Amino acid sequence: MDNKGSSLKDRAGKKWIKSTSEGHCYDAIKGKVLFFTSNGNDLCKHRVITATDVVLCYTHADWAPTGSLLLLLLLASNLLLCKSVASLPICPSGAVNCQVSLRDLFDRAVILSHYIHNLSSEMFNEFDKRYAQGRGFITKAINSCHTSSLSTPEDKEQAQQIHHEDLLNLVLRVLRSWNDPLYHLVAEVRGMQEAPEAILSKAIEIEEQNRRLLEGMEKIVGQVHPGIKENEVYSVWSGLPSLQMADEDSRLFAFYNLLHCLRRDSHKIDNYLKLLKCRMVYDSNC
Repeated sequence: MDNKGSSLKDRAGKKWIKSTSEGHCYDAIKGKVLFFTSNGNDLCKHRVITATDVVLCYTHADWAPTGSLLLLLLLASNLLLCKSVASLPICPSGAVNCQVSLRDLFDRAVILSHYIHNLSSEMFNEFDKRYAQGRGFITKAINSCHTSSLSTPEDKEQAQQIHHEDLLNLVLRVLRSWNDPLYHLVAEVRGMQEAPEAILSKAIEIEEQNRRLLEGMEKIVGQVHPGIKENEVYSVWSGLPSLQMADEDSRLFAFYNLLHCLRRDSHKIDNYLKLLKCRMVYDSNC
């Protein structure tokens, strides 16, 4: 993405505007916009922005394609235009009867899942380089994830054999299975001596975005199967004592294993959502 002054263009030539001025982003750009702000506001409708916001406004009359959105997310993170990537809530706070299409819901879910997987991979690699070199952790980490009790397809071919309702519920279960471990991961990384800021910031961001993605998936399930209450089934995590062990080698392996599992599961979720979007939005014509 090219950065020229206050405007930016992605690889498709779509123009973005960086703005910190007060007013209506919608009115200023003269068209339907998609934007991210530093304090994590919505994508559903235009809103009044303040001088404290850092805003990237999409100037096209329609939603940006997924690739461009991902480029924007990465750009905003890399250039520190925002403290964190925008939260992608389903509707603005206090909005009444805000309707979002299934396509838009899936667009946002796929963006978030890909972003979470990228962060998970980066966090794992940083931890591996800093703490795991020469310890042989990878050989012990195979098939030791708390979500292994959930029967998940290992590849695209297996996933294609699963009915979309079952695959949606599986995504919900995996996401819920990570609520507790992500919460404790953030707390324990904060308590580490000389905790690397790069790892801590990613753990905090992943925990928040996992909650956002879960909210979005619940909206999708509610739209596909309205009125049906899905049982909140998930795989229980019992690894907190391992993260608090006195033995350094054992404690570091517990962190390593958790991050390894997070990377694995986030990759699966990312692939499942892309498959579900293709199947449910485009009738498998993609």
